[in-house]
Amino acid sequence: MGGFWVSWRRLLGFVVVVLIVLMSAAIPAVGRFVVEKNSLMVTAPSDMRGKHDSAIGNFGIPQYGGSMSGTVVYPKDNQMACDEFSSSFRNKPGAMPTFLLVDRGDCVFAKKVWNAQNAGASAVLVVDNTNEPLITMDLPHEDDEAAKYIQNVTIPSALIDKKFGQDLKKAVASGEMVNVNLDWREAVPHPDERVEYELWTNSNDECGAKCDMLMEFTKDFKGAAQLLEKGGFSQFTPHYITWYCPEAFLLSKQCKSQCINHGRYCAPDPEQDFSTGYDGKDVVVENLRQLCVFRIANESKKPWIWWDYVTDFHIRCPMKEKKYNKECADSVIKSLGLDANKIGKCMGDPNEDADNPILKEEQDAQIGKGSRGDVTILPTLVVNNRQYRGKLEKKAVLKAICSGFEETTEPAACLSDDIETNECLDNNGGCWKDKVSNITACKDTFRGRVCECPLFNGVQFKGDGYSHCEGIHPLLNVCTPMCVSLVMRPVDDMTRE
Repeated sequence: MGGFWVSWRRLLGFVVVVLIVLMSAAIPAVGRFVVEKNSLMVTAPSDMRGKHDSAIGNFGIPQYGGSMSGTVVYPKDNQMACDEFSSSFRNKPGAMPTFLLVDRGDCVFAKKVWNAQNAGASAVLVVDNTNEPLITMDLPHEDDEAAKYIQNVTIPSALIDKKFGQDLKKAVASGEMVNVNLDWREAVPHPDERVEYELWTNSNDECGAKCDMLMEFTKDFKGAAQLLEKGGFSQFTPHYITWYCPEAFLLSKQCKSQCINHGRYCAPDPEQDFSTGYDGKDVVVENLRQLCVFRIANESKKPWIWWDYVTDFHIRCPMKEKKYNKECADSVIKSLGLDANKIGKCMGDPNEDADNPILKEEQDAQIGKGSRGDVTILPTLVVNNRQYRGKLEKKAVLKAICSGFEETTEPAACLSDDIETNECLDNNGGCWKDKVSNITACKDTFRGRVCECPLFNGVQFKGDGYSHCEGIHPLLNVCTPMCVSLVMRPVDDMTRE
């Protein structure tokens, strides 16, 4: 029976979205998975100049809000990048970053990017081996090796179509210097001055690497999320995925242990062992509680308390210590000053043979609307109705959220050291710098470095920011002594390093 249940769960995972679409009469749109894309511009050679679509990989750290230029390299061997590289692709000082071009096949996408990253590549372009629409690169399974990729891949990657990839290979083979620019600036739309984002999450803390990553992210991101919310810069909404049990299995022992409301809302067994530990229905109940915590906190105009609850619950009520229960949850609720009775009323009766309105809304919300596709990957972050692709990590996510603001409208949290790109550390970002005083025109932002002449000791320097800057006193409109010393020095001492 256990083997049958595993097979049934696999089938359930495959058909869940189709079932929800068929049974949700209120949702007229057909469910679909949307491949999130960014722009890839070939800048050289001239006969290949042009813009192409590429599909953002669902791991690593895409540079949302910014762009990255590099030189394409196609390795002479290990072209599928399934083995460790014996040669280095690390760019030398002053050279453009290396974008490693590799072929699809023989191993998971993330392993290719992991091997390329270890060899010094700054980004990876994977060439599809099939003539098909672009797909999202993701991990097909979870194991110890996959966990290594999830946690440690930090460079961006993208899938490109077969024909375009072949054109790039031919150009590299002929000795051409192929330069491309990966651009994520329009990957997240910015319709107004507030960013709306959702996190599709789970209260289960026993599902391996992705659960560990999700819980770590929640703790790390809490402060930034609360600052954005309290300042009115963002509107955050948590969501939780549930499934429902096919009618033929409603009376089975498995459905009864994994579902509430007579099979309407189910979650997989946390430990994937039905003879021990917690059941899926325990997860569904806690997910529902966390939704109600958000709703009650939102009614009191303090929606950010959700972040305190989920982080405190994870610390104080872990499954491993057998504290994942109502009693522990109530103690967290009490410590945060929330009304436990209101939360209980919001949750309703999990044994009732009827729809739970909160969880029904969640199942309906899984279906894509507008430009957003179905939510089928857990966890999933959605920013301004676009699904985020990449590592769930504070700096990367904050960069994606901040890219949802129009330029010059970003809140202070977006301009903090937390999400600086650190491009100024390498050759001063190609900007002007005075060798004597170390005054620099290079400034790191989440959108990338900018070369702007600085304000220093009340003196605003003027110039192009790249080759020269001059200090002009704002009141006297004359060159300051420092400016004079810079002007008198040879040009080579003043230009960029």
